[in-house]
Amino acid sequence: MSTATRRSLLTDWTVAVPVVALVALVFSWGRELPSLAVVLVALCLGGAVLAAVHHAEVVAHRVGEPFGSLVLAVAVTVIEVALIVTLMVDGGDKTSSLARDTVFAAVMITCNGIVGLSLLVGALRNRVAVFNAEGSGAALATVATLAVLSLVLPTFTTSKPGPEFSTAQLAFAAVASLALYGLFIAVQTVRHRDYFLPVKTEPRTGEEDDHAAPPTSRAAMISVGLLLVALVAVVGNAKAVSPTIEKGVADAGLPNAVVGVIIALLVLAPETLAAVRAARRDRVQTSLNLAYGSSIASIGLTIPAIALASIWLSGPLTLGLGPTHMVLLALTVVVSALTIAPGRATLLQGGVHLVLLAAYLFLAVSP
Repeated sequence: MSTATRRSLLTDWTVAVPVVALVALVFSWGRELPSLAVVLVALCLGGAVLAAVHHAEVVAHRVGEPFGSLVLAVAVTVIEVALIVTLMVDGGDKTSSLARDTVFAAVMITCNGIVGLSLLVGALRNRVAVFNAEGSGAALATVATLAVLSLVLPTFTTSKPGPEFSTAQLAFAAVASLALYGLFIAVQTVRHRDYFLPVKTEPRTGEEDDHAAPPTSRAAMISVGLLLVALVAVVGNAKAVSPTIEKGVADAGLPNAVVGVIIALLVLAPETLAAVRAARRDRVQTSLNLAYGSSIASIGLTIPAIALASIWLSGPLTLGLGPTHMVLLALTVVVSALTIAPGRATLLQGGVHLVLLAAYLFLAVSP
């Protein structure tokens, strides 16, 4: 490596920020932070989010779609699952519903927030946002099936009292989730990859052509490493500031579930920014791949991990949703199906999804 190249790596903010954020995580982990330290960690968190988006785009440009969006979705989810399991091990009975709250928040944020923003940006750019109904419809069907099997059925099963699965039912849900996730990845990346590629549209007059040469393999591998560092910093620093968030939520008299929503918003920030930037470049399909892929990964990886962790977790594991959340989930699935079916969407569809997200956030604060 030349001296100039080494110097450019050291001075590049996309390299320096993830490293600084990781250092902040090391010094803040497991400690009670004063107000100034919380502010500094929050700044590192924001910088790590922006760096993660940059490196995800570098990797995506190198490997192409849909592999690029898959890298970011899986990376975020794996680290998020590790965070959930860690918090549940440390938290005892008070975290019995943490997995459910986090997964459902991820579903609502991705299927309504990320999708709504992407459609809104895409429609503002070209009047109509265009995407592949075949691929997006298959992804939506997978999300709906996973959500119902893992989050709705526990409310109605009778083998165990409360909104919980029995051991056998939890094992079945874990195996089914992994099987569906693996099948979806195979379809997305191999058998029907063309269903998940961006739809080509006519470029507008005077618009830059987005066909820069892909980065080298070496540059892509560096970005993979820095992406993982940035994502670890994002999730870890989110955990570091969570006690302050919990205290603020408690002092405001808000439900404890609000903490899960806030942390989910922070963890999903890289995917949200990446999806919006893709929509601005007329790649709405890439945005939908990120949204639905993240939702599928969140359920498909979290439920098996929790099922495995339940072997040594002593407290209850609450998975079933309440009536209000089941209504919001059903409405989200119906509206999403109507949005995806034509393969085209306007500002209206984007606005409807964002209103659904707003309703979820409002009811989380005021149940």
